[in-house]
Amino acid sequence: MTQNVLSFIATTGIQKANIKQGCPFCQVADLRNIVDRQGEKILLKNKYMTLEDTEQLVLIESDRHNGDVSNYEKQEWAAILRYAIDNWEALLKSKAYRSALLYKNFGPESGGSQEHPHMQLIGLKNIAGYTAIRKKNFIGIKLAEKSGVTVNLSEFPIMGFLEINVIWRIDNQLRIAAEEIQNVVSYLLNQYYQGRCQSYNLFFYKSDARYICKIVPRFTASPYFVGYKIAQTFNADYVTFIKHEYLAYCARR
Repeated sequence: MTQNVLSFIATTGIQKANIKQGCPFCQVADLRNIVDRQGEKILLKNKYMTLEDTEQLVLIESDRHNGDVSNYEKQEWAAILRYAIDNWEALLKSKAYRSALLYKNFGPESGGSQEHPHMQLIGLKNIAGYTAIRKKNFIGIKLAEKSGVTVNLSEFPIMGFLEINVIWRIDNQLRIAAEEIQNVVSYLLNQYYQGRCQSYNLFFYKSDARYICKIVPRFTASPYFVGYKIAQTFNADYVTFIKHEYLAYCARR
């Protein structure tokens, strides 16, 4: 039985960790290996290639160091999402990669090393990046639906506890999906768990002519998942509470 394992280049990772400098993404004039640019949005090759047999790209979302999904203007975030999806699609269609990933880190518990708003696109040359993902990971209790865009709370999360999916048809308006993603992120950072959440991830998937954005609030990982790959969910009463709290929060926005 084969297993998908990425090989981490430790010497590069250590070199990256030892660098003490200002934010490299704020110093636009010093950026190298730029692949594409659209206004403030910049796609470039990662300076520190820490994974073997991959293409690692960074998408700088904005020139504002404190920019984020939660505080962008709606049109600004929709344009960023469109740019990210278009470049991800280019990797997915490329014959150079077996699969391609698109994700975003935000906050100290998210696994990222840069605060400046950015996403990451990874072309995997030898690994099928979605083999551990199941369709049931996107099934859940409906929180909202607008013009064919669905927001649900995963009943079968990949890790847990809380995973919220925003699902839209490929021919649907991306603008509405962007609004729903923004609603979820804002809720997580401002209301969820009495405001204790400071970190989240966005993970993107494409399945059955649909795009899916899985939004995951991040805390210290559960030992049940780390040691045994056992996901956890909240009990039914708390799920109901989250649903009502989320809808009330969105109504106030």
